[in-house]
Amino acid sequence: MSHTVFLLASTRESGQVGNTEWLARRAAAQLPPDKRQTWLSLAHLQLPAFVDQRHTVGSYPPPEGDLRAVLDATLDATDLVLVAPVYWFSFPSPLKTVLDHWSAWLRVPDLDFKARMASKRLWLITTSGDRAKAQPMIDSTALCAAFLGMPLAGVLWGKGGPPDAVQADAEALAAADRLFGCSA
Repeated sequence: MSHTVFLLASTRESGQVGNTEWLARRAAAQLPPDKRQTWLSLAHLQLPAFVDQRHTVGSYPPPEGDLRAVLDATLDATDLVLVAPVYWFSFPSPLKTVLDHWSAWLRVPDLDFKARMASKRLWLITTSGDRAKAQPMIDSTALCAAFLGMPLAGVLWGKGGPPDAVQADAEALAAADRLFGCSA
């Protein structure tokens, strides 16, 4: 069964829906009703800082707590959507933390993370004041997908900035309505 997991990376206060999440929810509304969706707000989880042990211990134990929940949802997904507003030309810190932990998950014995990720599609939904500011994040997403052998299935960028700005971006709205068309 198809399962789309949305990793919400915004650090807005609880209950506030920013431009990027709003755009993602618009795109998700186009998914067929039988396609399962999971939405994880990373900023509201207890995600430990990543400690790089690649060149010392060399392997990692399976994650625990909220980080384990993120891993389980990631592995259960057929489609993984990074919902990330641009913060300083890059990913917001909760998503960057999860991506750093991918380095650990590559080295958890018997997890086979890289091979399992190759069977999934990766998507990015983002907003920023202008498209050029989003390009480093878009490039990083493409590199992550390529490293794991995942297809980068789509990138959706919208004009963000002040609250609700993306709702006036007609091109982004039209693109949101089409984004998941090839996966339906």
